[in-house]
Amino acid sequence: MTKVTKELVLEKLKDVYDPEIPVNVVDLGLIYDVQVSDINEVHVQMTLTAPGCGMGPYIAQQAEWAISELEGLEDVTVELVFEPPWTPDMLTEDGKKLLGI
Repeated sequence: MTKVTKELVLEKLKDVYDPEIPVNVVDLGLIYDVQVSDINEVHVQMTLTAPGCGMGPYIAQQAEWAISELEGLEDVTVELVFEPPWTPDMLTEDGKKLLGI
């Protein structure tokens, strides 16, 4: 069985974008936690740039679908959380470059 790793999950999540911002969810700093169990079950906690974002369910679904492409994956759960609230300080260096910050 192929071992699913946090790094592989994050790589897949770099294909997921907020439709309103041309930066992936990893570089936006929206991924708070990635847990991978011994039996290749993945649990991701992620947030949104704004709690009332109407695209939240869409973005979470895109994240789940992207992770689901990993070979050997047993199950994936993407949970939207809003604590702590997202701030622009959470952008990665790549995200800041893409946004010209």
